[in-house]
Amino acid sequence: MSRSTQTTQYFYFLHKVTHRMTLKQLVSQVKKLTESEVKNIITEKIEGFKKLRKKDITEIFKELCFCILAAGYSAEKSLHIQEKINDGFLKFSEKELAEELRRLGHRYPEARARYIVKARDKINQLKNVLETLEDSRHIREWLVENIDGLGYKEASHFLRNIGYLDLAIIDYHILNLLEKYNILTKPRTLTRNRYLQIEKILEEVSKHLGLRLGELDLYLWYMETGKIIK
Repeated sequence: MSRSTQTTQYFYFLHKVTHRMTLKQLVSQVKKLTESEVKNIITEKIEGFKKLRKKDITEIFKELCFCILAAGYSAEKSLHIQEKINDGFLKFSEKELAEELRRLGHRYPEARARYIVKARDKINQLKNVLETLEDSRHIREWLVENIDGLGYKEASHFLRNIGYLDLAIIDYHILNLLEKYNILTKPRTLTRNRYLQIEKILEEVSKHLGLRLGELDLYLWYMETGKIIK
């Protein structure tokens, strides 16, 4: 039996046996939030994501830059940097962008500047992909394969933030929460197969609640952090 097959069977074992004991509790906690004022905040965020999807590709690209910045770094700090740099993502040289990221306190200024400038060279390809591909999972695969600095989490985050709501954003906050409810044991590394397997578990949670995965993520993030950023 291959390691990949063993890993798949391990996760499905967790999915079928372990998580049943506490899935109901997690669903109950999220349901309470959907009946609180948090719902209004999340609804407003979702509407903002949908509006961004209709904007010019340059605005969409700035959101891609945010997600590149947020990889392995604070989402809150990345949002602050995104707001400060704004159109600089479209015109700064790699050196200028790295200097600005360093000045604003980003942990990885050189690497993130390099990724963003390389992504900028593909802005027309990105526009074409978003306009021609209908399946969000196909778009995610293109992003992971073609945009340096984006893994499945970051690509899913970007797509959710421009209105694609059927993908899971699986970061350490979400993994910590799922482990806390004994739904799974947090993996040491998040490979493509593991990501997709955990996404299936989150799909089940979302079905219980009548939420889309992109909405569920905001509720789970709030449960774990007490914040709603984006």
